[in-house]
Parts: sequence; C-alpha cells; structure tokens
Amino acid sequence: MSLTLAIVGRPNVGKSTLFNRLVGKRLALVDDQPGVTRDLREGEARLGDLRFTVIDTAGLEDATDDSLEGRMRRLTERAVDMADVCLFMIDARAGLTPTDEMFAEILRKRSKHVILAANKAEGNAADAGVLEAYNLGLGEPVRLSGEHGEGMTDLYAHLMPLADAAEEAQVDEAPVTDIELDEDGEGEAPLITDAKPLQVAVVGRPNAGKSTLINKIMGEDRLLTGPEAGITRDAISLRIDWADPDGDSTPMRIFDTAGMRKKAKVQEKLEKLSVSDGLRAVKFAEVVVVLLDAAIPFEQQDLRIADLAEREGRAVVVAVNKWDIEEDKQDKLRDLKESFERLLPQLRGAPLITVSAKTGRGLERLRAAILRAHDVWNRRVPTAALNRWLTAMLEQHPPPAPQGRRIKLRYMTQVKTRPPGFVVMCSHPDKMPASYSRYLVNGLREDFDMPGTPIRLTLRGQGDKNPYKGRRKKNAGALAKHLKGRA
Repeated sequence: MSLTLAIVGRPNVGKSTLFNRLVGKRLALVDDQPGVTRDLREGEARLGDLRFTVIDTAGLEDATDDSLEGRMRRLTERAVDMADVCLFMIDARAGLTPTDEMFAEILRKRSKHVILAANKAEGNAADAGVLEAYNLGLGEPVRLSGEHGEGMTDLYAHLMPLADAAEEAQVDEAPVTDIELDEDGEGEAPLITDAKPLQVAVVGRPNAGKSTLINKIMGEDRLLTGPEAGITRDAISLRIDWADPDGDSTPMRIFDTAGMRKKAKVQEKLEKLSVSDGLRAVKFAEVVVVLLDAAIPFEQQDLRIADLAEREGRAVVVAVNKWDIEEDKQDKLRDLKESFERLLPQLRGAPLITVSAKTGRGLERLRAAILRAHDVWNRRVPTAALNRWLTAMLEQHPPPAPQGRRIKLRYMTQVKTRPPGFVVMCSHPDKMPASYSRYLVNGLREDFDMPGTPIRLTLRGQGDKNPYKGRRKKNAGALAKHLKGRA
C-alpha cells in the first residue's frame, strides 16, 4: 500500500462514515453530533482492485491556539503533511461555507494532490452545493455518499492515476522487509511477527495518562493529549516496533482506549459508544495494561477494569503512572503492593510497574513486563508433569468428603493456552467446593511459574454414567417381544 489518503474537512461532513466505507468495517465512531473524531485513525482501505492507507482526521476548526480545537487542528495538519493525497470533503446539502474556503486555501499550499469531494450528494437537494464547490478552485468535485456508497467509482477514477504514479516512484527503491517465515514452510514461525504483532490494549479511568504514555512509547505526539479528562473517544490502534536498550525490537499493535467511568455516570450516547469501543479493544487484545493514577490508585473503577480484563482471559499488567511527582516513593510502593494483593487476589502475581508517561522512566520495565505476561499467557505444561503435581497436591491436602462421599481426582491435562486452561477428571465434580479449586489454581501459579495470568480450571466427571448400562437388558426385552409376536 504505497498510497496514503487523508480525509479532511469541517466537523460533521461525513469523514468517519466514508472511512468506515473504505475499510469495510465500523472502526470509527459515527454520530450526528459534530466533533466526534479527535485522533488520527489509520486503516487499510480497499476500493475495487486498489489498496491504500486511509487516515480519518478530526474536523478542521478555525483555531490556532493551545485549546482542544487548536490541538486537534495541528494533528490534522500533521496528517495532511504525512499523506500523499488529501480528500477534502464538504457537505453538499449545507453548501459552501467561509470555513471551507479558508481550509481549501490551506490545503492548496500544504498538499501535493487534493481531491475535492461533495459528500451527502444523493438526491436533487445537493445539486446547489455541488455547483458551489467549483468556487473553491480545486477542480471538479466528486459526488459522494459515504452513507449509501454512491460515487465510489468516480473516487476510484481519481485515485488510480495517483496510485500508479506513487508505485512508479518506488520502483527503483529497494524495499527492506523482514522475512519471518520460510517459503517452504520449514521451521517454526516465531510467536510474535510483523504479520501478527503483539496486541496490547491500554485501559484505565479518564485522565490517567493513557494517550501520553503511548505517545512516549511511540516517540512522537501521535495521539491528542491535554489536561482535559475524556479527550480520547475512539480506540486508536498504532503499530510500533518497540525496542529495548540492546536494540532488540518486538512488533506490537498498541490500542489507546477511552477512559472508562462508572457505568452509572455514563449517560450520553457518545460516551457509551466510546466505552463500548474500548471494551472491544480489550476483547481483541492479548495483553491489557491497566493504567492507574499514582495519586488515587485502586479506586473502585480501577478494580472493575482489572477484573474485566481477567474475566476476558487477557494477560494483565498493572502500571502506576505519574510516578515522577511522588515524593515518598518507597512507602508508596509498599502500600501499592499491599493494596494490589488484597484488592485483586484473582491477579495474584501480576506485574506491578511504576512509570512516568511524562519523563519516560519505567518504560523498559513496562516492555519487559508485557513480554513476560504474554509468555506466561501462552505457557503449556506437559501432562506427565501435571499429574505428578496433582498427586503431590492431593497428598498435601486431600479434597473434602461432602456428605461422606469422597471426591476422587483421577487425571489432569491442559486443554488450551491463551489463557492456560486445565481439565481435572474427578468424581462428583458438582460437590467440589470453590475453595479447593482456588487451592489448585494457586498451586498451579506457584509451582509452574504462571503469576498473574488468568487460569481456567474445569472439573469434569468421569465414569459416573455408563452409556452401555442397561442396553443388554433392553435388547433382551425387545427380542422377547419380537419372538412373542411371531408366535
């Protein structure tokens, strides 16, 4: 995908709707309220046989100060500089506005190629707005309807010559590629590759510093940040090769999510959509970084978010941000560890890392903790070792005998990873108390070095029901009835 297309325009002209249409998925949040999109979102677009990268941007505002609108505009201007082609969208039904004319002049100076698109152009009501678009001096406007998919053929006709030119410009360049798999399929592919990077989601309450942390990891101001709480709305994914001090890099895709408040406080439709988008990122992630504010750690909402990640079966890393402003660090760290063990027993042994998104301290330890958590999440234990361990656990602490009926644990095996899942064949699995299951899970964590990762333990009955029991008697009765009928 050599061509990069940035969709720009005023708020609420339909940029995110067209973005979703081009990528074929509902990745960007869409609402009638203007100004929904704030960050840059990239996607792999497909239009006929044309493949390219498309960037959804925030609505251009007439603001150049350090306000939220001004920061959003600077981020959009950065996307314009990054892109090969800019698709400048206007609302054909609303007609041309002075703001459109001002931004058209800016794009004419900053972008090499500008395609003018009149969106919402379905029906005769948009004819006047389409004619007005000629006044911008950007050529013939493309009539589009991002909602209904109209005008895609015309857009393809404008993009194809530009895509061909971009490919011809790269013919003489020697592409550098990292080949992870043999063509013949020999050898084993590594767990984390460029084709399948490690999926990491950063979640937490609003204003915990999630976007600032990811910007520091990326080494650039890629996400919109500021003192206001709740700036991030979309779950934005960013691709990075995160390197350690020795130069060893790991391909990752990091998801920045919207801050999650208590469910009772989430009333507006847009915030509900943002939280839902963040929850979807958690479900698709492999490792979830729960980011806490050092000033107010382990509040009730933090515990709910961490418990959500555990219930979804994700590997969890707890990071405490804003550590640079803490004065008594040793006492604070001791209190954090004590609170972590007491309030989140289901994540016993999970890494607790102190970081500063502002200064970058602790990022190396955070990277190592993420890789360690992912390794444990993928761990597989041999069946023979499991059954030797089970025998020792039974000798140390036999299972109870509810109502005088002794529970026999006969056999144990691991049936899955990501997260590790185990099955124990036993008698009377419905009689097994939850405390004994926790005893086995805690033993698995300690003896097989699986701290913090969710462990799924299933008790399954064996030999309680014989499928052939009574069949001989039933067959004998049927034969007697048959013989009696013949007589």
